[in-house]
Amino acid sequence: MSNLLSLLMLPPVAKGLIAMTIAGICFPAAGVMVLRLDLVPMRYMLMHGVILGGALSLAFSLPMLPVSLLINLLLVFVILKLTGDSSQGFGISSAAAMVFTMAMASLVMHIFDVPAKDTLQLLWGSPFALGKLEVFTLACMGIILIVYVIFNFKTISAIFFDQEIAQSLGMHVRFHHTIMLVSIAMVIALAMKLLGALLIDALLILPVLIAAIQAKSLKQLFIRSCLIGLFLSFFGFLGAIVSDLPPSGTIALLSALLYLVVHLLHKRKSL
Repeated sequence: MSNLLSLLMLPPVAKGLIAMTIAGICFPAAGVMVLRLDLVPMRYMLMHGVILGGALSLAFSLPMLPVSLLINLLLVFVILKLTGDSSQGFGISSAAAMVFTMAMASLVMHIFDVPAKDTLQLLWGSPFALGKLEVFTLACMGIILIVYVIFNFKTISAIFFDQEIAQSLGMHVRFHHTIMLVSIAMVIALAMKLLGALLIDALLILPVLIAAIQAKSLKQLFIRSCLIGLFLSFFGFLGAIVSDLPPSGTIALLSALLYLVVHLLHKRKSL
């Protein structure tokens, strides 16, 4: 225990724990939006957008996180501009944009002699590499996202149920839909820095899938997803520190095991 406490006193470890705790609370809220709005293809597009942002930041010696956030926001607004109907989840447009971003990333790496291994490090991520500004950005994003969900819960519920009905009730569907897409874009950029592309679903999607097994309402889904995400990120990070394993892999493994256990218990109970 004393060894763990001494490790947690180290600045990179302390910042990593704070960042993972915040991520565990707020990332699943964005995951609910991804699944309920059928935005899984867009999630892949945004992940590739971060890879393009990483290539550009390395090519021009720019900070990676702001560039990645900017690329993702541009992708979202371009998709919204080109696609009139948002009810189908932007599947085709997202696929086209994903191909475009990967092609651009490949060209940037070739033209500016960016080592592919440096860009592909984004596939793994590390909470220990975060700076104070990045932790602050993550905290602000988490607060804004949770506050938005709390104060606009009725509108969000209506949009999840049926966008046309919500529009007929006088709700500003396109505005709120845009806000949710922007939130998802920013969360994915931050998640890539924390966990990497290959393990991003450990906190974005799996907590929602676990919560959805027994959640009886949308409110329960949001609350349980965030609590499960907090549990996974906090104890997964501590487990990684104690066992000297990568935090991203440890959290992903814990997420998968918890999903398997909850799913099997629910299946056994329903028999």
